[in-house]
Amino acid sequence: MKGIHRLILIVLPVFLVLSCSQKQPEKQETENTEASQQAETAVKTILFFGNSLTAGYGIDEEDAFPALIQDRIDSLGMDYRVINAGLSGETTASGLSRLDWFLEEQPDLFILELGGNDGLRGISLEETRKNLRGIISQVREKYAETQIVLAGMQIPPNMGTEYAADFRSMYAQIAEETGVALIPFLLEGVAGDPELNLPDGIHPTEEGHLLVAETVWQYLQPLL
Repeated sequence: MKGIHRLILIVLPVFLVLSCSQKQPEKQETENTEASQQAETAVKTILFFGNSLTAGYGIDEEDAFPALIQDRIDSLGMDYRVINAGLSGETTASGLSRLDWFLEEQPDLFILELGGNDGLRGISLEETRKNLRGIISQVREKYAETQIVLAGMQIPPNMGTEYAADFRSMYAQIAEETGVALIPFLLEGVAGDPELNLPDGIHPTEEGHLLVAETVWQYLQPLL
């Protein structure tokens, strides 16, 4: 019996040491996983929601202004990821219909660049206004803390000078009514310049997107 007791006294501490040594890596792995999840959560999201101008029509997506904004952010060591949710041909109506899917990204900043295709097609300004306000409302209903930036647009007077003038002023009016931030004109210094636009005269070249990125950054940086 004494021999058995001695054996138990010897084996038990060894068992406890082995048991603790096995749990230690598991604990460390759990802590590492939690730290990784916290780090991912700390990264904020900027969502650019727009049409072909945002998508970077005619150029590589990496040269479009949302990607250039990501490059700027990365160079400053800021914890933001940029999502380019631009779609060529997008109108305010189609944008409103696909919004929910992109809101799953839980954006901290939401840049709304839509309406240009509405204007070029002569869609009723009341319809465009209703859809833009609807997008803003939907973002706020889901994420009250999300900061929203509305990108203003201008169109040529193909549909008449009065329509073009009312279209231009619509963005400032919506921004004032809803309290969102405003980029007065997304294509400032780019629109109308053949050197900065593709042959269609509508979509910026790579050089044009560099200037668009500078314009966007001017209004985006204070919100970061």
